[in-house]
Amino acid sequence: MMHEKIRPHHLERKAILYVRQSSAHQVLHNRESRALQYAMRDRLVALGWSCIETVDDDLGRSAAGGIARAGFDRMVAAVCLGKVGAVAAREVSRFARNSRDWQQLIEMCRVVDTVLIDQETVYAPRQGNDRLLLGLKGSLNEYELDLLRQRSLSARYEKARRGELVVAAPVGFVKVGDRLEKDPDRRMQEAITLVFDKVAELGSARQALLWFSNMGWICLPSATMAMWSGAGQAMRPSTE
Repeated sequence: MMHEKIRPHHLERKAILYVRQSSAHQVLHNRESRALQYAMRDRLVALGWSCIETVDDDLGRSAAGGIARAGFDRMVAAVCLGKVGAVAAREVSRFARNSRDWQQLIEMCRVVDTVLIDQETVYAPRQGNDRLLLGLKGSLNEYELDLLRQRSLSARYEKARRGELVVAAPVGFVKVGDRLEKDPDRRMQEAITLVFDKVAELGSARQALLWFSNMGWICLPSATMAMWSGAGQAMRPSTE
């Protein structure tokens, strides 16, 4: 099934299918979404591609910016070399949710004549109308992310105002109803007490850290999601 925007020279080059989910939670629990993204390979085959590379290095990586995405960088590098006829994702928002990465991808695709494909449309960045539409989609993706952040923050403020905001207990404490109490784990209490004693004895937190690093047999409690759910985890101190 040849599309009017897909030319023979596009099909002579490989297509890249980009698969991404924004967080580890999504990777673990939104398996259907990931399966639908991988299924985009069938659409590329139907459009005429035989050489298809799947880039899924960025599973669990946000596209909001500020976080390195090895898969996205590798895809853009391949596009820049003129080796890619199409980049595809189930939704174009999978590529980027910040203007810098989005505009970089669109511009590179325009320069080397690479089309973008989602579940509904084929976009040719060299065509003015498609470039305008892609620009609008990029702006809407970024706006949608900002709106979600604002709503989440407003919800937290409202919960805090009602006294219903649930915050994880700091290391060494556990939540008992609406109160914080010392963790009943004696090992936890002794480890934390030792930290404060060593800071007072050695005069600085850094000296205490070096002392703990040298005493490799000592493990300190670490705040992790496992601890917040009731399970403890210890880790060795690091000076790196």
